[in-house]
Amino acid sequence: MIIDVWAQHPTLRHSQVSMFDSLRRWTKTPAPETQIPVAATIASMDAGGVDKALISAWQAPHRDMITNDEVAGFMAEAPDRLIDVGSVDISKPMEAVREVRRCVEELNFKAIRVLPWLCDLPPTDRLFYPLYAACCEMGVPFCTQIGHTGPLMSSEVGRPIYLDRVALDFPELAIVGGHIGYPWTEEAIAVATKHENVYIDTSAYTAKRYPAELVRYLKGHGRGKVMFGTNYPMFSHAKALDGLDTLGLDDEAKAFFLHGNARRVFGLA
Repeated sequence: MIIDVWAQHPTLRHSQVSMFDSLRRWTKTPAPETQIPVAATIASMDAGGVDKALISAWQAPHRDMITNDEVAGFMAEAPDRLIDVGSVDISKPMEAVREVRRCVEELNFKAIRVLPWLCDLPPTDRLFYPLYAACCEMGVPFCTQIGHTGPLMSSEVGRPIYLDRVALDFPELAIVGGHIGYPWTEEAIAVATKHENVYIDTSAYTAKRYPAELVRYLKGHGRGKVMFGTNYPMFSHAKALDGLDTLGLDDEAKAFFLHGNARRVFGLA
């Protein structure tokens, strides 16, 4: 089994946002002009041998890029393949807390994701703290991005060391830092090693591009700490997995990485 812990099924308004021009330049992919069907996301998963994908809402302050209800609708088209991750506007703390509860209790979402660079705030900012408390209360992980920001926004708020303070204040909160923390990957590994409930996912990087320090961590004492992710549709599931067999992972490390850790952290059957 393979579980992708970071994917999007994008809306057209999400796909056409100008801050993603840098990603389109790297991938040499133009912005779509029509809505991508759910069938296309499933086809990418099938081509890569991926069984399930966690697809996320995107909520920026005062802007809905992919709403929670839209994500729920996408999942309803492929309920055996897609798993929902919600998002909230942290600039409205009490509304955010109520939306976390709705996502979990009514929509059966498995996690909440908020990206610091979309808010231009570090994850230690006071506006994040009601969200962390709500995630703890509802028993769902908090997912975020660590590392530099590919879109045309500030990268500094993605320093992995910010999560050290968050994990100290909320030790029971499962925190999943996506995009491997590059160029601060060793910092991400240090925080994940220090804290029982801090994890890393490999979204936005193909297996061929995993830093050597992350591969060593995967092979050794970090085998229970790293999860596979793609950042689809930035690139396909097959491309994300290309080169995995060259990493030298043993069977246990590979199983933990591709599905075991995700099932445990996100409470998946």
